[in-house]
Amino acid sequence: MKPGEDLEGAARPRRRTLAEDALNIPNMLTMGRIAAIPFFVWLLDTPTPVRGFWACMVFTAAAITDLLDGYLARKLGVVSVLGKFLDPLADKLIVMAALVWLVHLGRMPAWAVVLLLGREFSVTGLRSVAASEGVVISAGNEGKTKTALQMIGIVALVLGYPFHLSYAGIDLGVVDLVHVGQALVYLSLLFSFASAVQYVGLFSSAVEAKAKHRDASA
Repeated sequence: MKPGEDLEGAARPRRRTLAEDALNIPNMLTMGRIAAIPFFVWLLDTPTPVRGFWACMVFTAAAITDLLDGYLARKLGVVSVLGKFLDPLADKLIVMAALVWLVHLGRMPAWAVVLLLGREFSVTGLRSVAASEGVVISAGNEGKTKTALQMIGIVALVLGYPFHLSYAGIDLGVVDLVHVGQALVYLSLLFSFASAVQYVGLFSSAVEAKAKHRDASA
């Protein structure tokens, strides 16, 4: 039997090295999101309408690459352990940076950001424990809704200035995007805790089912 073949003689795919995984397109996009965080924070550091616009563009580009890198990893067949680690890390880092800096700018209250970040750390820890038990907890509808509301709310808060809006010749008046963004983030809080309760329920059910199966097999 030749190296790289199984018992039937079929060639096994060569295991990629960590360096090769780091240099594939999806993971480079993910690392680009992480590298963009200092630039994003720098743009927010001195709030002006122009800098807020460009900070919004950076954050939006990060959100788009978040959708793109997972799709490309599956399409190109380069799903990797490194990518599974970096992708959620990049998401949490840029959202955390945005929320913390928005507190610094007075556009978000600290208590709301503490609750959001506490929920994120708690769910991440729960998923880690679940993974160690062989249980995979996928994001439900509440979690996906939370993420969408949070992202749109952060975009509005980053822009952060009143705008005079009109549509189809109808004057909609002045809309303060800070208030719009805060409302969306507060709404995302409700979905955050609803999804957290769902994760705990799924984890408990999966662990109990695994224990019953183990007892029945003993």
